[in-house]
Amino acid sequence: MHNDQPDLLAPALAHSTYLQRLFYRYPELQALTSEQFGQPFSREEMLAFLAQAPVYSDEELKRRLRQLRQRVMARLIARELARLSDLPEAVTTISDLAEVAITAALDWLNQPDERHGEPIGEDSSTRQQLIVVGMGKLGGRELNVSSDIDLIFVYPEDGETTGPRKISNHEFFALQGKRLINLIGDNTDDGFVFRVDMRLRPFGDSGPLVCSFAALENYLLTQGREWERYAWIKGRALSGDAAGLDELVQPFVFRKYLDYGAYQSMRDLHSQIRREVQRRDKLDNIKLGPGGIREIEFIGQVFQLIRGGRSKALRQRATRVILRELGQQGTLPEEAVADLDAAYVFLRDLEHRIMYLDDAQTQMLPSGEADRARIASSMNYPDWDSFLVALNYHRDKVARQFEQVFSQSPVEGSNSSQDLSSLQDEQAAERLESKGYINAAEVIRRLQSYTSSNRYQQMPERCRKRLDIILPALIDTAADYPSPDVTLLRVLDLIESVSRRESYLALLAEHPQALRRLTDLYSASSWVSQYLTRHPILLDELLDARLLYQEPDWAVLGARLREDIREYDGDTEGKMDCLRHFQHAQIFRLVAQDIAGMLTLEKVSDHLSDLADLILSVTLEEVWRELPGRHRETPAFAVIGYGKLGGKELGYGSDLDCVFLFDDADPNAQEIYARFAKRIVSWLTSLTSAGMLYDIDLRLRPNGASGLLVSSLEAFSEYQHKSAWVWEHQAISRARFAAGDRQIGQWFEHFRCEILSLPRDAEALRQEVQQMRERMLETHPAHPDDVKHLRGGIVDIEFIVQFLILAHAARCPALTANSGNIALLGVASEAGLIPAELAEPSRYAYRELRRLQHAARLNDSKPGAAELEALAGHLEKVRELWTQLFAQ
Repeated sequence: MHNDQPDLLAPALAHSTYLQRLFYRYPELQALTSEQFGQPFSREEMLAFLAQAPVYSDEELKRRLRQLRQRVMARLIARELARLSDLPEAVTTISDLAEVAITAALDWLNQPDERHGEPIGEDSSTRQQLIVVGMGKLGGRELNVSSDIDLIFVYPEDGETTGPRKISNHEFFALQGKRLINLIGDNTDDGFVFRVDMRLRPFGDSGPLVCSFAALENYLLTQGREWERYAWIKGRALSGDAAGLDELVQPFVFRKYLDYGAYQSMRDLHSQIRREVQRRDKLDNIKLGPGGIREIEFIGQVFQLIRGGRSKALRQRATRVILRELGQQGTLPEEAVADLDAAYVFLRDLEHRIMYLDDAQTQMLPSGEADRARIASSMNYPDWDSFLVALNYHRDKVARQFEQVFSQSPVEGSNSSQDLSSLQDEQAAERLESKGYINAAEVIRRLQSYTSSNRYQQMPERCRKRLDIILPALIDTAADYPSPDVTLLRVLDLIESVSRRESYLALLAEHPQALRRLTDLYSASSWVSQYLTRHPILLDELLDARLLYQEPDWAVLGARLREDIREYDGDTEGKMDCLRHFQHAQIFRLVAQDIAGMLTLEKVSDHLSDLADLILSVTLEEVWRELPGRHRETPAFAVIGYGKLGGKELGYGSDLDCVFLFDDADPNAQEIYARFAKRIVSWLTSLTSAGMLYDIDLRLRPNGASGLLVSSLEAFSEYQHKSAWVWEHQAISRARFAAGDRQIGQWFEHFRCEILSLPRDAEALRQEVQQMRERMLETHPAHPDDVKHLRGGIVDIEFIVQFLILAHAARCPALTANSGNIALLGVASEAGLIPAELAEPSRYAYRELRRLQHAARLNDSKPGAAELEALAGHLEKVRELWTQLFAQ
């Protein structure tokens, strides 16, 4: 012991009258605290203290537990006020004390009961155990130093005990619960361990002390209120069947969909607390007052309620952990997270120092001069005024952030120039026409038809109220677009399809910027409107423009996807849905950036192809991990992309042309990889509750639909050399490695160049390519508005490039690069294989035809006659090039 060690107790004794009383009554505790001052009070030390002497009665255990609390509190106060510990140490120490005390009490109560025997479940015939659920700060392991503990008592199954005096399991556990409360909470000559609050149990003070899983589940389904969802976020089993409890409670707390109705629920709860604070003149309450601890907790918990069903990372219980996760996910700006975290630490430190004064459960700033001086000094400020400056700084930061998250929606407070009742009067059509609506009568008819329908009338009142806010705002918003009628009716289709899902209505009512972005997209594209109506969960993407319009970094996104999918280990459907949610979100972000003019068509296709590669890669990893009988750590298997995937020209909704290759000497490799490939296809194509990923086309594999699903490298090589048709070599010109074993990918790239560079008879090749094009025209006639199949169109240009590759790659290796048709036309021109005066118009035509095709698909339409007419001269040059190459 250092000679100056006792002096380190001086700050604590000067601050805490509770510690003074404790040391006065137990002088040996002061000496003990001085000796052990240098180390935190660990859980192991607590357990060792309790194990020093056996206990033979409830009274002995009470005394022992209270002696333990005295030791823990003395050392903790001394260390904190000497600035040797921090907030994490304080909350961990007190949370450990609560858990150790509860465990010790349960161990004592679970000793053999000769009168009643053991409680046995009526279904499982196994011994039942009381589950003590820690709620609030105990559940989050962030207990404060003079806190009460919120508990709920649950047991898995009803039944009865085995002893001579049989009682029901409910009676047995009620007796245990009462004794546990007394062991922990009774205020004896030695004080208490923790005050115990049971009011969060089903039906509160009027409800039974304990309940079975079945009773709890029924209560949550039929009686559970929104504030109870908030309370159960932190609920944590401290004993017994924790997994069973989580399985029961989590669907109640965390909705499968994004639950934006939580905003209003949390807002209502906060308003109720605020009214209580003001009524009791508690504005100086650092927990419940403005900018206080509760507001920080609410900010974290509202996003847990909204997004926790989708993100397991948001189901963690500690406030600071959740704030960091929200920052990492981009839900809260990093600066806001830093401000909230700093304020939380400041306020929780302050809360402890207030409680240290007299071991009182209070969060009120002191009014006496002496206590104020102690608080200021303990927080490292020279006086009360300078301390208040710091306190108000943090509270202002919290209050501002709280208002940003929970402020009443501008949509709700707006004065729309239209309300639904006004659609009934004679001037309604005139008003809509003045806004720019073309067929106002049809718009009014559709809105009236919807609002008078049984579906609308039978909605919960809160849903109708939100629709009564959203629809007038939509009428005004759609009027700002070139085709307001089309825009409004498209959005109305979505609203009708989600109108029974209060959360989606809440999102649009709470976030006017989301309604505006939605209208932007629906005005620009029918494809987007259909996609979002199929996947309304994507409405969440509209909230954050920074994420919506951020060009993807696939390495970062891939790491995040792999991290997210790990949360579903053991849950195949969960993994499949995780992939689908990810893919749908990325496609939606890309189309939003596309419509905003932020990406070229080539960039869109590159990103869609990179997305497909990533989905394929992660699917391979997960399917292999779950494959029964797998014989190696990683598969010697690769996906080769053909067609648009191979040429990196994917569009929205494109299917994937794939060939599966393996390189494995195992005698059962063919069978293993065939099973593997079937599961991959199933993962990609199955329609789950979250939708599907891709249609997969495997007809380009050796021998087509009649061929084996997977090919060894030897078999693939032999087929390409000896059996492949010319059209199959045309197809391989656009093929590339997409996912899987990179060594196989390298082999394929080398082999592809080898096949493309084989010597060929030019005349025979010319005839084969021409005949293949003619067969295509038989099944897809060349309509003037079909940019893909018209003469001089996309397919003609692709065939020209493929002919040039197969005819000349042996002498011009640059043609083997899978760099796209536009680049390869340039290579052929530079090599003197085609005249530049035909190559350049053909390159321009290909780019423009793809642009027209892409734009037409976004609006489920065909290219306009005027646009095609503008390209007529370029298409004629393509036809001239075709004639020059194939009419020889």
